[in-house]
Amino acid sequence: MSGPPFRRVLVANRGEIAIRVLRTLRRLGIESVAVYSEPEAGAEHVVQADQAVCIGKGPVAESYLLGQRIIAAAVTTGADAIHPGYGLLSENAGFALACADAGVVFVGPPPAAIEAMGDKVSARRLMSAAGVPVVPGALEPVEDLDSARETAAALGYPVAIKASGAGGGKGFRVAASEEELAAALDGARGEGERFFGNGTVYIESYLEDPRHIEVQVLADTAGNTVHLFERDCTIQRRHQKLVEEAPAPTIDDELRMRIGEIAVRAARAVGYTSAGTVEGLLSGGAFHFLEMNTRIQVEHGVTELVTGIDLVEQQLRIAAGEALTLQQDDVVLRGHAIECRVNAEDAARSFRPSPGTISSYVEPVGEHVRVDSGVVRGSAVLPYYDPMIAKVLVWGPDRGTATDRMAAALDAFEIEGVRTLLPFHRALLRSEQWRDATTCRDLVADPGWLTRTADHVR
Repeated sequence: MSGPPFRRVLVANRGEIAIRVLRTLRRLGIESVAVYSEPEAGAEHVVQADQAVCIGKGPVAESYLLGQRIIAAAVTTGADAIHPGYGLLSENAGFALACADAGVVFVGPPPAAIEAMGDKVSARRLMSAAGVPVVPGALEPVEDLDSARETAAALGYPVAIKASGAGGGKGFRVAASEEELAAALDGARGEGERFFGNGTVYIESYLEDPRHIEVQVLADTAGNTVHLFERDCTIQRRHQKLVEEAPAPTIDDELRMRIGEIAVRAARAVGYTSAGTVEGLLSGGAFHFLEMNTRIQVEHGVTELVTGIDLVEQQLRIAAGEALTLQQDDVVLRGHAIECRVNAEDAARSFRPSPGTISSYVEPVGEHVRVDSGVVRGSAVLPYYDPMIAKVLVWGPDRGTATDRMAAALDAFEIEGVRTLLPFHRALLRSEQWRDATTCRDLVADPGWLTRTADHVR
């Protein structure tokens, strides 16, 4: 590829994703600027950046969500572009527009694409019109309880009620019968209003025990779009992902190519550019569009391991106006990769958050083992932010080898001072359900499973 696409880039994020972006900036010879809140003045992403600017107090609403303050930091430090990472402002169309107004490149898709995919009702309508299969359900918002009853009866129970502007598992309720519909409707609407300022909801069929499959896409401003195959993100708790792998273990080559083509069609329908993810549910051999994440994903690393493509670099080059040098035939799937999210949570106690100070921290090392982390020994896990400490990623020539490599890496990972999901992952990776590539929902949903498993004390 050509030289560095930018001279200096500000990373509008924190923790492991900020450090992940910094790693690619450093490799490309691009100067970096970090932003931080007052309690994170000594955080690792601040230490590793070339420059750093304090943007406010600890809570994200007083720091990392202050778009104008972040843009001002970019202008003051002479940054050419802002990489938003994921979460926070990464899918904020207003922030992307404000970057353009300030003459700073937003490393992500056009604001119009962010806006279109940010509203799930409009996204479903757009995808349906483009011939992309969506989860069966309404293409219009729910007006009232009577219309909700009518739609649910036509679909058949159970149904899912979802807030149109929500994400991350918020604003999502299931009604197994008409008696549960009113409460589910109120719950989804209330969370949509509380967390996202949007109480609009819609109804779709609730698919029983589906697999959560997502497809990585890349698209440039010249009209070139490719997919980088799929990831399986089925193992979740309350719609929060815990383990991801690529490729999906239950998909054959024919279905893989069909899903990839659907994802490319979806990206083109919205005029997408940059790296993005088309998420869907696989049930009965049919893939249904769920939503499109207009940013890089937490689990992007497993795709990097099986394709050899640096997705952050691709984002930067696309944002700089460069055309993709990849054609679809150039993207080759090699081996198998797994990622485990290591959160500061206690799985044996209903995944209760465990903030505190990390008193001991030793990462696993070895061939084909990668740890994306935002902490070191002495780092504080603060209650203001997402509890993810690190991600452990491994690659192997096949799923069995990757599983064994991950189990060994988890055993070697030492974190003290806070409780983490390490015991959960150690037990899960040794379970029969994981080896058989089931959805593992019975284990995740069983509050007593981990305490009955010998590995929970490790």
